Amino acid sequence: MSHKPTRRRLIPALRKTVTRHRLLFAAKTAAAAGVAWYLAPFMPGPAASYPYYAPLGALVSMHPTVADSARHGLQSLMGLALGIGMAFAVTTVAAPTALAVAVVVGLGVIIGGLPRLGTASEWVPMAALFVLVLGDSNAEGFSFAYVLQMAMGVAVGFAVNWLVFPPLHLEGIDPALAGHQRALSQQLKDMARAMEESWPPNHEAWASRSGELSATAAAVRTAVHEAELSAKANPRSRRRAGRLPSDLAGLRIVERLTFHVQDITDVLASVIWEEDAGTVIPDSVLTNLSEALEAVSRVIDQWRGGDAGELKSHLAEAKESVSALGDAVTEAAAGQASVNAAASVAMSLRRIITVVSPAD
Repeated sequence: MSHKPTRRRLIPALRKTVTRHRLLFAAKTAAAAGVAWYLAPFMPGPAASYPYYAPLGALVSMHPTVADSARHGLQSLMGLALGIGMAFAVTTVAAPTALAVAVVVGLGVIIGGLPRLGTASEWVPMAALFVLVLGDSNAEGFSFAYVLQMAMGVAVGFAVNWLVFPPLHLEGIDPALAGHQRALSQQLKDMARAMEESWPPNHEAWASRSGELSATAAAVRTAVHEAELSAKANPRSRRRAGRLPSDLAGLRIVERLTFHVQDITDVLASVIWEEDAGTVIPDSVLTNLSEALEAVSRVIDQWRGGDAGELKSHLAEAKESVSALGDAVTEAAAGQASVNAAASVAMSLRRIITVVSPAD
């Protein structure tokens, strides 16, 4: 049996997994755990006897962004405090029996369900169980050691993440925006081509592409959100994250463009395939509609990253084409033709032009 198909799947998966960011994150996590383990024996009192909780604290605080490291680390410590407090309450009235374990875990899960606990919800029952079972007769000393070592590990993890190449996820924004920009432009081009074909058109993939547009728009939102989150509490953000306001503005434009392109898609799909929907486009309008769709697609091509002069030229052409479409719609309406669908598409195209036009 050939292993080539398996290798074809495995190699791309490894390339996506073993990225530069992932390798750096793994190295930082390993370093934080090692430093925490080295410092653990120097903790005061009984804490030195429980060094293994220090690298655990470093591990739970290591996240892809500095802000996440701080939030998850503090939430974990809060969960420990809640769990330890609950365990102490139970140990005052019961020994670590099966019933006590069940009660502690059950109460921990209930308390962990409180709103806004975040990561703390996972640590409440775990901390309570550890104190009850491992603390035994020295619950107080064990709890002190547990919290102190975990806190030290969390501090080490945050320090390493903050000081050593703190992640700033900006490089994913441009590819996501460019990919969605191409998808929107191609959608308009495909619809422009469909207007010139005999109906139903031979090329109809565009009619079911609304979900794909939503997916690529979601990729843009995710990329911008990750970049925004990575810039919080990040010492590198002052020098490199000045572009975020522009990216957030680009995200808002993407969402508006997606809405209008999807609206045009729905209208034209209804015109072609839904005979009883009451949506029709007069034959006299089709040529102008195709030209307007094509012209606006070129505007979207140049909207971000294109030459400013070319964008201005394409905007002028698009405005002229959409104006000609409006005239054709008016003329068809004067002849008593149904123009609701064509007028709706013309309005969406005008709004697209408005959205991508640079502010004066």
